[in-house]
Amino acid sequence: MLSMSGYSLFAAFILLLIAILPFGLAVKSSGRTFKRLGLILTYSAFVLQLCYFILRWFAVKHAPVSNMYEFMTFFGIMLTASFLIIHYLYKQIVVGLFVIPVVLMILGYGSVFTNEVTPLVPSLQSNWLTIHVMTVAFSSAILSISFATGIIYLLKTLDVQKRSLSTIMLEFVMYCLLVVIGFSGVSTAFTIMKDDVHLQFENTHGKEEQVVYTMTPLIVNAGALKENGDSTGLLKVPQTIDAKKLNSIVWAFIVGTLLYGIIRILFRKSIIVLLKPLTKRVQPALMDEISYRAVVIGYPLFALGGLLFAMIWAQIAWGRYWGWDPKEVWALITFLFYAAFLHLRLSKGWEGEKTAWLSITGFGIIVFNQVFVNLVIAGLHSYA
Repeated sequence: MLSMSGYSLFAAFILLLIAILPFGLAVKSSGRTFKRLGLILTYSAFVLQLCYFILRWFAVKHAPVSNMYEFMTFFGIMLTASFLIIHYLYKQIVVGLFVIPVVLMILGYGSVFTNEVTPLVPSLQSNWLTIHVMTVAFSSAILSISFATGIIYLLKTLDVQKRSLSTIMLEFVMYCLLVVIGFSGVSTAFTIMKDDVHLQFENTHGKEEQVVYTMTPLIVNAGALKENGDSTGLLKVPQTIDAKKLNSIVWAFIVGTLLYGIIRILFRKSIIVLLKPLTKRVQPALMDEISYRAVVIGYPLFALGGLLFAMIWAQIAWGRYWGWDPKEVWALITFLFYAAFLHLRLSKGWEGEKTAWLSITGFGIIVFNQVFVNLVIAGLHSYA
């Protein structure tokens, strides 16, 4: 079953990758052929994603949302579902052209983590974990729709040929997306090379700890040595930081920067200038409306999953509802940010470009919480 689930997910990835082409042609064509083809491929991919999830659930005997690989793949499933829901309501195929690449990046990012089945630690053996994580993933996916529509709105309304703070920041967002692609690419490349580096160091508890680097170690923990006793790494960080995972992030920025430079050299244009033509037929007011509606739906769901259900699980797992763990703190920050989003929208009239930037910022907070906090900052959620 595990093999079948893996094949299903891979097939879904391929179909989504192919779907980008008809979606791209659909936004420039007045006919419906390309639109229908893109939707057929997306629905087919979604069915295969569900097959992956169900088959893996049967294989591992619990909901497959207990580690980074499983969470990110489920996040990708929910983002695909969110797009299909939004398309059913608004019939805007251009949203799919910008959402599907994000789904692919999420699935690609998740694939760099191990998909091996391991016994659940006691804190994860709870139905409340399943409810908490699945609700967070679904709410985060819906909120991510507002990120895509915010990007579309800005591409449509900004004069991307002129250099301004808005265009610089929008180009920076594109660069950050390339960094995520770079992470997936460099992780896959090093995995194929299989040139692992084994290091050992003394952890915060004074015990000898060993770690295996799949990527060339640029960042290591203080006192880390190779098996032959040689020192390595360009930067040494305290034991409270997971140097291996931070090393992966640094490699992602290196490769992402190279990808960005190659694109700029080949096309001699910024990425936002290259994407601008895809929004020619977009209605900005409708994109603004979708951004707002996505937050209206996603925010209360996140409040339930990210705070209420999480606190219930924390009480069962650790005997307290709240402990200021880094993950808990950033969940609270996410909750407060979207509360401010809705307040500014409803009370202060922050619409259009302001809503778009808030949507993009909110997505950045979600990504930071799900990626950086999990991978780098040591805490009770570091098991992921």
